[in-house]
Amino acid sequence: MIRRLLMCALILVLALPASASAVARTAKTAAAAGSFVELSRLTSKNIDAARVTIWLPPGYAKGNTRWPVIYMHDGQNVFFPKRSGYNKVWAADKAMLKLIAEGATAGAIIVAIDHQPARARQYFPQKIYEALGADLQAEADRFLMGPIYSDSYLRFIVTELKPMIDKKYRTAKDRANTHVAGSSMGGLISLYAIAEYPDVFGGAACVSTHWPLALPDRVGPHQPRVLAVWEAFLTNQLGPPNGRRIWFDHGDQTLDQFYGPYQTEIDRKLISIGWQPQRDFETRSYVGAAHEENAWAARLPEIFTWLLAKAPE
Repeated sequence: MIRRLLMCALILVLALPASASAVARTAKTAAAAGSFVELSRLTSKNIDAARVTIWLPPGYAKGNTRWPVIYMHDGQNVFFPKRSGYNKVWAADKAMLKLIAEGATAGAIIVAIDHQPARARQYFPQKIYEALGADLQAEADRFLMGPIYSDSYLRFIVTELKPMIDKKYRTAKDRANTHVAGSSMGGLISLYAIAEYPDVFGGAACVSTHWPLALPDRVGPHQPRVLAVWEAFLTNQLGPPNGRRIWFDHGDQTLDQFYGPYQTEIDRKLISIGWQPQRDFETRSYVGAAHEENAWAARLPEIFTWLLAKAPE
């Protein structure tokens, strides 16, 4: 009996180093994947309480490095399939980890902001709506089903969320290291953000940008009057690049099939007001790509690489 007890004790002792080693390996693997911070209810003076998920890159906990920040819309679709609307996500953390492993970038902090129930009203640019004629506003109203609060949403990011992030985390606070990204109507609000706050955002990723504003089958697949409103906005609100950079893209399937003609004209207008292709803005099209998160996830490493690259002198 005593011999059996001694053998059991010996087995336990021998198992301890292996167990400790396994725990250490698990901790190392977790650290290598970065870490998440969940803010489930961030109160605001501008919008209803917001849910925000922050991803900190590997190595954040050590040293004194200050990191670029990418603010991403539709936060529930950025990281976790179980929280997403369609069980599909951008997998933004995995895209960034891939680039870090390849040496393409040192990484960035990602701040993902959930959209609220009235998503279209949150992302529809207020100044664009105000510039539409009465009939196009009526079509927009059918699509929106309530008042727009995109200006309030941007004030939340700029005057409440970003100051809090800059205070609590080691961020590179300057414009050159502060970016905004989103898809579809999230692309619209990203463009709106860099136009309305040119001293805050240095880069914007406008992915599968929903240029028609409302449903394309209602306003037409290529509505010249909508395009004219966008061109006036680019001239009067966005203006010359002045050090800012913007990524545009689209596929050719599902809803993305309507975006190409708009994007061609948008590119021409940007060039006419001083934006230089490949230097100040990038436009890419993806054959066979649809309007959905898996397509956006597939090209996100390209987007992040371009967004985080050092701007040309």
